[in-house]
Amino acid sequence: MYRKQVRRRRAVLVVMIVISLILISSTFSESDSGPLHTLQQGVATVFSPLEEVADRALKPARDLVNWFDETFDARGENEDLKTELAEVRSELADSERRLGDYEQLGELRELVDEAPAVGEFELITGRVIARSPTVWYSTVTIDKGSSAGIEQNDAVVTGDGLVGRVRDHTAGSAVIELISDHNSAVSAEVLPNGPTGIVEPQVGDPEDLLLDFIDSNDPIAENSMLSTAGWSDGVVSSAYPAGIPIGRVTESETTGEDEFQLVHVEPFADLRQLEYVEVLTGGPDRPGVPG
Repeated sequence: MYRKQVRRRRAVLVVMIVISLILISSTFSESDSGPLHTLQQGVATVFSPLEEVADRALKPARDLVNWFDETFDARGENEDLKTELAEVRSELADSERRLGDYEQLGELRELVDEAPAVGEFELITGRVIARSPTVWYSTVTIDKGSSAGIEQNDAVVTGDGLVGRVRDHTAGSAVIELISDHNSAVSAEVLPNGPTGIVEPQVGDPEDLLLDFIDSNDPIAENSMLSTAGWSDGVVSSAYPAGIPIGRVTESETTGEDEFQLVHVEPFADLRQLEYVEVLTGGPDRPGVPG
């Protein structure tokens, strides 16, 4: 029974194929006004409205599919653009950091030309790797130490001016005592031919130093520059060599009949934002200054 059904279905399929081939051949061979073309046009006329209705009915579904495709494509492109933007930002930040480093190093070298006393020393460049956590802004640590030739009490500068001196060191690092440290005292002179005094810090404010022991009868003009005095009597010497810029006078005041006036000084070096410094090592002997 089953085999008869299979043979019957195969026979029907063969007949349909033969009829289809005959109709196709007849369609191509007859004229446009032939009966087969007429029948074809009639069927198309009947089903054309149905095709249009079906097309309209299916359009929202097609639009939804297209929306998903376009959305996924857009998301992919958006992620790619974000990745490219992040890479560009990273490259820009690295370039700006390198530019800042070159500028700072260039300023450090210019200081050598402007302060002849600095040129008598060997300059060792160090990067700041740690900062004092207290409000005193008293110390920073750099990535160079005794293995690079750094010794205790070596003066430390930036391209802007005096920073401090080496308090302690290891083979690979050094702790710098800033001029804003409460233990710091720098002998300084007012330029060009002014009096000398001692620059000391204000508690917790590295942007305001005090110049002490200036006679109240010695006028100190605002914006006058200060540099290290660098004195020596052959037995005892200043902790710093002469001629290093320190800062400028912002205010000078005398209260009552005080013997000395109070002189405020803004340091040239930005002690809050130190990145690179130069350690002045070697150079002339300074009697009384341990090294």
